[in-house]
Amino acid sequence: MVMAIAWLAFRGLGASGRMTSAATTAGALRYALAVMFLFTAVSHFLPRTRPDMIRMVPPVMPVPELMVTATGVLELAGAVGLLVPATATWAAYCLAALLVAMFPANVYAAGAGLEIGGQAVMALLWRLPLQVLWIAALLWVGREHRRARLAPALPSGA
Repeated sequence: MVMAIAWLAFRGLGASGRMTSAATTAGALRYALAVMFLFTAVSHFLPRTRPDMIRMVPPVMPVPELMVTATGVLELAGAVGLLVPATATWAAYCLAALLVAMFPANVYAAGAGLEIGGQAVMALLWRLPLQVLWIAALLWVGREHRRARLAPALPSGA
């Protein structure tokens, strides 16, 4: 929901001419993904959700507290990276890889029936398609942002 609402807001700003970098679907989605990752990064550190996030780390992984801190920092860095034109492409690709790396925690949490902030974690039936959607969105945004940045540098007819 966070990403969808943010995308609509940024798309509106882009369409109105108030934010030209959000004037395209991919441009608005880049900002929406940044908002979503800022939102999720914060949950790694809030007292209400951090203990639940730590419980999500599969038992075979060492130092769950460090894993949650590291993934929160990486999500925050990725979100900021999406906002910086010079790093947006790499940030999108790195966040896609991070989602793949963190997926086992979602599988474990769903199988164990864990909660985050008093809410049951999303069932894999729903989580897997959303994860694929987010990864696809990041890869598309990364590619489109790279293409848009390279377009002025390409000679005409290339």
